[in-house]
Amino acid sequence: MADLSPRRFLRLAAFALAGLLAACAAGPGKQADLPTASDQTSAQKRAEIRLQLAVGYYETGQYTVALDEIKKAIAASPEDAEAYSVRGLIYMAMGETALADGSFQQALRLAPNNPEISNNYGYFLCQGGHAAESFKYFDAALAMRTYAAPGRALNNAGACAIRIKDYALAEKYLLPALQQTPDLPATNANLARVYYEKRDYTRAGFFVTRLSKVSKPDSLPADVLWLAIKVQHKLGDTSAEQALATQLRRHHATSPEYAAYQRGAFDE
Repeated sequence: MADLSPRRFLRLAAFALAGLLAACAAGPGKQADLPTASDQTSAQKRAEIRLQLAVGYYETGQYTVALDEIKKAIAASPEDAEAYSVRGLIYMAMGETALADGSFQQALRLAPNNPEISNNYGYFLCQGGHAAESFKYFDAALAMRTYAAPGRALNNAGACAIRIKDYALAEKYLLPALQQTPDLPATNANLARVYYEKRDYTRAGFFVTRLSKVSKPDSLPADVLWLAIKVQHKLGDTSAEQALATQLRRHHATSPEYAAYQRGAFDE
């Protein structure tokens, strides 16, 4: 299953924070103008810088340093919902489930109508084994007209449905996701998995072929390559199967998926 981790979208969110913080500086009763950097207070500027630093460290796996920076961002701007959401993702990566949950809950209290925070919390719940509860948050994000990138929640919801083997529900989310993000590898990989599990190998093969066009084989994780091999095996395309197996051996020789391929476990 190809999950659509929120990590790759955090930098854009952090830069967008500048506009949000500046807008807040206008205060009640004042006519809002187009916000610029000069509208920010010194505390808001410090919070923005610290948030961007936290995102950067998070993206490179330096979670302790990222946590230290996000603490400083929250100290500078205690009502910043985005900072709490990022803190939740950092705690999640560190395996601190209770602390992550508390951070997401605080972010939602501060910004209940922020679709990306709802999406992130849904992702967190699904990864933590609470798939049934996660769909409430994915659906809440999708219901918000302000959501600029609904494909993220659609993909995450589809991946979560695959996790609980509800392939009809996964298809319900992933087909609209395909319209939103047709060239995203995760969308095509997840749809390939849905149709493989439904034994619709022709459709699964269609998405495996699309996957090869929108991504490089050396960028695909072992589970996706193994899925593609199994699809081509079912379709009887020996040449495509061997080419994918070469990529699996070359990039994931010690993986359980390659071991499964070596023993011919196509139907496990």
